[in-house]
Amino acid sequence: MNKTILLAGFLSMMHLDADAQSFIGRQTPSVKDRTFTPELLWAMGRIGSADASPDGKQVTYNVSYYSVSENKSHTVIYSIDTDGKNERLLTKANTSEVAPQYIQGGKRIAFLALDDEMNMQVWSMLTDGTDRRQLSFEKEDVEDFMFSPDEKKVILLKTIKYGQRTSDIHPDLQNTSGRVINDLMYRHWDEWVETIPHPFLAHFDGTKISGAKDILEGEPYECPMKPFGGMEQLDFSPDSKMVAYTCRKLEGKEYACSTDADIYLYNIETGQTKNLCKPAGYRRPAVDYTESLKNQSVNDGNFNGYDANPAFSPDGKYIAWQSMERDGYESDKIRLMVCELATGKKTDLTLDYAANVDAFCWATDSKDIFILSVWHGTTHINMVSIDKKNDLGSTLIQSVTGGQYDYISLTPCGKQLLCGRQSMKQATELYLVDPAACIKEMKEIQKKYSESTSKQEPKSVRQLTHENQYFYDNIDWGNVEPRWCSATDGQSILSWIITPPNFNPNKKYPTLLFCEGGPQSPVSQFWSFRWNMMIMAANGYVVVAPNRRGLPGFGVEWNEEISENYGGQCMNDYFSAIDDAADNLPYVDKDRLGCVGASFGGFSVYWLAGHHNKRFKAFIAHDGIFNLEQQYLETEEMWFANWDMGGAYWNGHSKTFDNSPHRFVDKWDTPILCIQGEKDYRIVTSQAMSAFNAAQLRGIPSQLLIFPDENHWVLKPQNGILWQRTYFNWLDKYVKNPIGERTESYLVPEIANE
Repeated sequence: MNKTILLAGFLSMMHLDADAQSFIGRQTPSVKDRTFTPELLWAMGRIGSADASPDGKQVTYNVSYYSVSENKSHTVIYSIDTDGKNERLLTKANTSEVAPQYIQGGKRIAFLALDDEMNMQVWSMLTDGTDRRQLSFEKEDVEDFMFSPDEKKVILLKTIKYGQRTSDIHPDLQNTSGRVINDLMYRHWDEWVETIPHPFLAHFDGTKISGAKDILEGEPYECPMKPFGGMEQLDFSPDSKMVAYTCRKLEGKEYACSTDADIYLYNIETGQTKNLCKPAGYRRPAVDYTESLKNQSVNDGNFNGYDANPAFSPDGKYIAWQSMERDGYESDKIRLMVCELATGKKTDLTLDYAANVDAFCWATDSKDIFILSVWHGTTHINMVSIDKKNDLGSTLIQSVTGGQYDYISLTPCGKQLLCGRQSMKQATELYLVDPAACIKEMKEIQKKYSESTSKQEPKSVRQLTHENQYFYDNIDWGNVEPRWCSATDGQSILSWIITPPNFNPNKKYPTLLFCEGGPQSPVSQFWSFRWNMMIMAANGYVVVAPNRRGLPGFGVEWNEEISENYGGQCMNDYFSAIDDAADNLPYVDKDRLGCVGASFGGFSVYWLAGHHNKRFKAFIAHDGIFNLEQQYLETEEMWFANWDMGGAYWNGHSKTFDNSPHRFVDKWDTPILCIQGEKDYRIVTSQAMSAFNAAQLRGIPSQLLIFPDENHWVLKPQNGILWQRTYFNWLDKYVKNPIGERTESYLVPEIANE
């Protein structure tokens, strides 16, 4: 999935924060015994969007802070010189101000802030934070914005009404809460679909934004696409005459069952729109929406999968975008597609490249493109040449960075790249990367090491921000090391082994098997503010985090092994990884093992609970799938269910549905904690409730933690603290300090007698 979060997701929090009486900013709380706690985790700053000045001498960026006592967040804008000096807090209002971008040649910074009517609008200020001016005066919230290169135009993202309300059909029932549903996709992620985002093209005279016109006026389609799409799904041409945008022009059942998004070119002068991915007059073939599209003839040589995130080359000759080939498969290989605008010729620059293109940006010379790709558990920058080939005749792709890190964003900054970077030991900070120097260094490094993503990092990478240095200096941190083991089919599995602070290899530690979600999301060097490896380590646990079958970064075949095989090799990989650790790492206490995970990781927990043969002392499942038949009809994005499960259960896809965790509850014999958000429409609350009820009826120690106001994630500070406390209370009770050997004292008689 696209991990970019639409700024609209922050709007509700911004409006709530408007009532805040105190400024929530950078925190330096007291640290007891140098121990990392959930409260300290929530006190850390969270770096968000960033932009570089045109001359590459200054950077502006967002940081979000959270107050647990007030249960609120607050986002501010900083700037810093690219020599690392002169960090400045530019916004000091009690309300959040976001999305800073340089305009007017770098003399001013545009951003989003509330106006007197409590609507989010575009503002600007001088680079020292003074001379604040309101630029837009829309009646609705502006959710994001983008200025054209000539700065005479601006795209405003705003929300428009979608469909009819019940009160539209029955005007005399203005206060009814009932919804009359006639088609699919009536709710998505965490909302009932009653509004959709649209891009509005407006004029800018240097002081005021006006005349906003809906580019998709009269079209009932999202742009950008929910739930994760943002302004990266649109771009201006360098001459400011064209807008490229991403859109899936489907509704209802077609939208719910297809991933077919395309790249469109909108001519600002004529108002005409051209689809770059389909020929004129194209019509989608009829398909059976209860079957997986992989088994149907929908791929006709056109671009039928996800095509998203267009970006014009600086010279205007090309447009590039990320592309998936197959309709209905949201985790297909992400290709880098380039179209020569003069001829319409399209080229897959990553045809022979085994990894995904997770993000990209053009080099200033329009001859190269920088990409982010995960490979063997780390995400790094590579440079793709438009017209150069390697010795094998494939596109020349060169490594730019290395080391045990994840690079998560790319922004041109003069001759350098401004990048967000994180690891399991460090929250996101901003770094400056000199590509030319780094490529030379990486070639030397690769002569010494077999892996391009070795622990060696180019010296030409420089850390720019130190937002959370206080925490790094005052807390003892765990360690993270890679470990490879053999799978049951002879292939090799990479796991990250996380050990506690002040680690003693001669001591026995309780150990957790971490099960990743997605299902096809990498176990790379991610930093999470909930599933945080350093918090688990600080609580005295070793963590084994495998890159099991069905994850990117190990080739297409490895990634696709999971489809229609949820209970197959991916589960064997989990057993192989935890058994290897228990048998070969002397500090892993095989008598104190726990198993935790969320989303597909939650499914994994429920499935492993019925197959683990008494390996584990306790389980924790967050937002997990318990009943696959139930999930097939409850989830909103049917393309996902159809592809991964093979189609509807009534069509006889027994390979998938016979492996549903609920079918193995009779084998459950271990304490289990089930966690769920009631606003999660991806995996509905009934899944966790069913699992908890089953455990209760079986007489198994179990607990249910429900958040009525959370979705697939836990976003509110006090809910996050409650999550952590409940999580570790459960593990401490049953894993760290188990009740001796497992006995029959808490099992129903029929289990005890087996």
